[in-house]
Amino acid sequence: MISLKNVTKRYGGASGVAVEDLSLDINRGETVVLVGPSGCGKTTTMKMINRLIEPTSGSLTVDGVDVLHQDPVKLRRGIGYVIQSIGLLPHRTIEENIGTVPRLIGWDEEHINARIQELVEIFQLDREMLSRYPSELSGGQRQRVGVARALAADPPVMLMDEPFAAVDPIVRERLQDQFLEIQSSLKKTIVFVTHDIDEAIKLADRIAILNVGGVIEQYAPPEEILSEPANDFVKSFVGRERGLKRLALVKVADIEAEEGPVVAPGDPAPRAIAEMEKYGFDWASVVEDGELLGWVDRAMVESAGKVDPADARPFSSYVTAKNSLREALESIVTSRTRVAVVVTEGQRYRGVLTLERISKEIVS
Repeated sequence: MISLKNVTKRYGGASGVAVEDLSLDINRGETVVLVGPSGCGKTTTMKMINRLIEPTSGSLTVDGVDVLHQDPVKLRRGIGYVIQSIGLLPHRTIEENIGTVPRLIGWDEEHINARIQELVEIFQLDREMLSRYPSELSGGQRQRVGVARALAADPPVMLMDEPFAAVDPIVRERLQDQFLEIQSSLKKTIVFVTHDIDEAIKLADRIAILNVGGVIEQYAPPEEILSEPANDFVKSFVGRERGLKRLALVKVADIEAEEGPVVAPGDPAPRAIAEMEKYGFDWASVVEDGELLGWVDRAMVESAGKVDPADARPFSSYVTAKNSLREALESIVTSRTRVAVVVTEGQRYRGVLTLERISKEIVS
């Protein structure tokens, strides 16, 4: 979908080059994240795709068409573009901002309004927000509107330059999750620039790790970069916690949960204690007809002489098949029971994940 061949960018008077002889192919429908240290040319590379920066030499094609032979204004209207500062027009309402590009390319108002309503649903925006101005929105809301505006004309390609860097960590994580959910259905071709390797690992289908001058040190899926870094530069950039970072790529559904100690309401104390000792725990999950009621410890059972459902305490957190093993690890270290409890909808019990089980994925 996007192809850069031997692309070079030199700036007059500058020593060296920003990007030299860079070749990169990006497949249709995938998210490629450009990441690297300051001055490595990642933003320059992205901006050359829509000719916000003109390359000195080389060729760039989008969907088989040479962008250097296209009108740059027309080219940019056909490529979604999201930047860190968002760039919403402050004197226009949110509705007017989202509809900017469709109006520029000549859509009729009925088509524009229908597209705005569709994007409101996709990005879970309040309809009353449409009549407000950017200054009346939170940073996270403005960022969602900025992405919605970039998608308004339904472009096949999106360029995103550190789009979530200006918001706080909690909002940033929510925006990343929403990005993944939306991309899973829209399948746009996305070039995403970030300085954050963790963000790259979470969002990318493939990561291009760049060195100074636009040199590609490794271009591969996140799992490959974490398990088989190409050289010392990549190892250093990814960091020492490669094993822990890999946990963010593995879903709970990808590994088998252990059954763990399970008792039923009314079970006599000897039976419940034997179940706990079987797994080496001092507690057990209370499950009735497949539904998880909570957990009881040994002292409760010995005091009551049986498993009393009224004594069952709720687990502090749960994980589902969709959660990552990194989230499961967080659940383990913050839980009194020192396990991550796996459930499905309706609190249906599926088992537990222990630190020992997850550690196998770190070293595998």
